Amino acid sequence: MKKKITALVLASAMVVSLVACGNADQSAPAASTDSAPAAEESTDAAADTDADVNEEAPAQAGDLAYTTLNLDDYKDFSASIKYIHHKTDREEDGTIAAMIAEFNKDFPNITVTTEAVTDYAEDSLLRLTTGDWGDIMHIPAVDKSDLATYFMPLDTLDNLSSQLNFVSSWSYDGLCYGIPYMANAQGVLYNKKVFQDAGITTLPKTPDEFLDDLQLIKDNTDAIPLYTNYAAGWTMGAWDAYVGIVSNGDDTYMNQKLVHTANPFADPGDGSGAYNVYRILYDACAKGLIEDDYTTTDWEGCKGMLNRGEIGTMVLGSWAYAQMQEAGDTPENVGYMPFPMTVGGVQYVAAGGDYNYGINANASDENKTAALIFVKWMTEKSDWCYNEGGYTVVKGGKNPDMYAAFDGCTVLSDQDAIDGEADYLNQMNSESELSINAGGNDKVQKIVEAGATGSQDFASIMDEWNQKWSDAQEELGIEVLY
Repeated sequence: MKKKITALVLASAMVVSLVACGNADQSAPAASTDSAPAAEESTDAAADTDADVNEEAPAQAGDLAYTTLNLDDYKDFSASIKYIHHKTDREEDGTIAAMIAEFNKDFPNITVTTEAVTDYAEDSLLRLTTGDWGDIMHIPAVDKSDLATYFMPLDTLDNLSSQLNFVSSWSYDGLCYGIPYMANAQGVLYNKKVFQDAGITTLPKTPDEFLDDLQLIKDNTDAIPLYTNYAAGWTMGAWDAYVGIVSNGDDTYMNQKLVHTANPFADPGDGSGAYNVYRILYDACAKGLIEDDYTTTDWEGCKGMLNRGEIGTMVLGSWAYAQMQEAGDTPENVGYMPFPMTVGGVQYVAAGGDYNYGINANASDENKTAALIFVKWMTEKSDWCYNEGGYTVVKGGKNPDMYAAFDGCTVLSDQDAIDGEADYLNQMNSESELSINAGGNDKVQKIVEAGATGSQDFASIMDEWNQKWSDAQEELGIEVLY
């Protein structure tokens, strides 16, 4: 039990999940509205192979399920529920309070109290194991086999995936335990005017083109070419989101092949792969294309800096776009572009859900019902996903115009793990201490430190990561197949 709790603490969630050219922190950008739903359908279909599924099984005792719950039938329902989440900024600026006020216009007798948790990835796991969290939370990085211990099933995977996108991430044995509060496209924030002033006329498609553009920004403007957001810590984990689909074009890689891959951080020699994702960051630091002192970066302050053109680029999921637009007087200059990597002549976009709503399995029946009412209203009525620049969770929902730069990209969603291996990636992340796409912020911070100070060359860092991965495979008895 001690080992399992340690693994949970080490493996923290982020999305992306992807969450695509993620919260999302996961259907297709504007010009690709047909491709992403297809990707999601293949993802959900893959999930069905995870276990023998009884398609007739009720999602919850008493048949409380998302797809059959009619909000109009619960206008007079009465309960008091608590919702904890990671969106500290939206708690502080009143956004969440305003949404709850709108919710209460339809459901005046459901009281919703909220708590924003700053170090959410770790603290939420600790609170989960103690039961001290309330009725709704954003699901952290638990083992899928433990989902039913903590969370109530919201519906069957088949039912839920007929109405929503990206719902297979927290499914197990044919039941869904989570619904993304929003979905992400994994790309790069940039200031359009800075690019224009630097003489950049086309968006970069490769790591070397991107690094050349950063040099142009340094040479021709006063803007910081690439803002690392080192000091915030959690922002560094954003780089992991490009390791799978974006870097290799394979939607089976992240959840099926990575754990079985030998030396996944080796250089493929063609500018693709995880090696070159992290090389961009290292080289930018080594060439002085970042802030003067990476230890003093300011997460809240950087939003206005990018809006005003004091920053050229930042590597974050699409969830951050709306915040950058709101942070100054020139929202029209805030842009979002595909991650600069091309695989076989194609740029790939990874689309996926951000953090997922989960409902406490140990809550009272009244609170479970009220919580599901709130989750469904937030998903379908609040417009939170759209307003945050997120990719639509509701099938056929609207997407922001920001995704126009993704025209021509191939949009894919990560497929689920194969039967019997749903927890392999969490185990590998914990054993290797690399935590790919699971809050591995420290390792990315070390890339910044090594690049900026010259204390270690990049190839040796990747060699160390490969060794850690290999040792973890051996320790866990995971077969190397690729």
